[in-house]
Amino acid sequence: MNALVTGGAGFLGLYLTEQLAARGDRVRVLARRTHRRLAELGVEFQEGDIRNPHDVDRACRNMDTVFHVAAVPGIWGSWKHYYETNTLGTRHVLEACRRDRVARLVYTSSPSVIYDGADHINVDESHPYPSHYLCYYPHTKALAEREVLAANGSDGLATVALRPHLIWGPRDNHLVPRLIARARSGRLRRVGGGNNVIAMSYVENVAAAHLQAADALHPGAPPAGNAYFINEAQPVNLWRWIDELLALAGLPPVHKSISSRAAYAVGATLEAIYKALHISAEPPMTRFLAQQLSGSHSYQIGRAQRDFGYKPLVTVEEGMRRLAPELKRLGEGRAP
Repeated sequence: MNALVTGGAGFLGLYLTEQLAARGDRVRVLARRTHRRLAELGVEFQEGDIRNPHDVDRACRNMDTVFHVAAVPGIWGSWKHYYETNTLGTRHVLEACRRDRVARLVYTSSPSVIYDGADHINVDESHPYPSHYLCYYPHTKALAEREVLAANGSDGLATVALRPHLIWGPRDNHLVPRLIARARSGRLRRVGGGNNVIAMSYVENVAAAHLQAADALHPGAPPAGNAYFINEAQPVNLWRWIDELLALAGLPPVHKSISSRAAYAVGATLEAIYKALHISAEPPMTRFLAQQLSGSHSYQIGRAQRDFGYKPLVTVEEGMRRLAPELKRLGEGRAP
């Protein structure tokens, strides 16, 4: 295929670009900055920003498949910061796909788009969107996902949304480094009773799911116009998994703890203070983070297995083995 990967120099996007190149597809990457790995792969790089419709339109020309991975992650910041990239940027991608007669659009979404503050245990895709959100990332991603799915069938475009939960693996520049940094500084605390389970997604498996979905995507096919959870088949205990990561980093397990109710109250207080004082830095605790760290979040993947043959390539054990050298460097305070 002739494939465009937005955000193809980022964590997930780069793995997706590698897998496309490895099987011989022609790949173009749209990103704000390049990565030395892109030159090694010999893929086409286009510097640009999905907030700029002209950049997006130029990138989509002569493409038959678009993987829209680019987004602003996080749990703190202004509405404008998230909305312009996650929602308006996706709208620009949709408009360009229609204008340039792109056949397939695979959108990287998130399970947080349906998060309503309650425990999610073995939830499937029938779970509705909530009436409100505690932070702007899931809200703006949900708005974008709705537009992507609604666009299915328009101007010959087939669309699908994938919702990978807690992506982890080597080259992560967000989740694992922040976790290890907190542990090294003594600021990491278990939130809640420590019995909550979570679904997680090894990054190469998430990239493979994007290719599997794209290969099965065409007008009228089961994936067209639908959203799918993507994660490992078996959930894990969040805090036992964190302790395993810390052990591989050469750090002690988490001993300090705070109740979920107290963490939520602290988060609410810090949010109010940071907003009142116009502090742009992320608070050490927010209401959303307190719920994420203390609650259970596991999702069914049967629909993805049935509709486009989702099958992980790498076991959790192998993924941990591949991540271990990076964890050790992080634990020593060195760059991964």
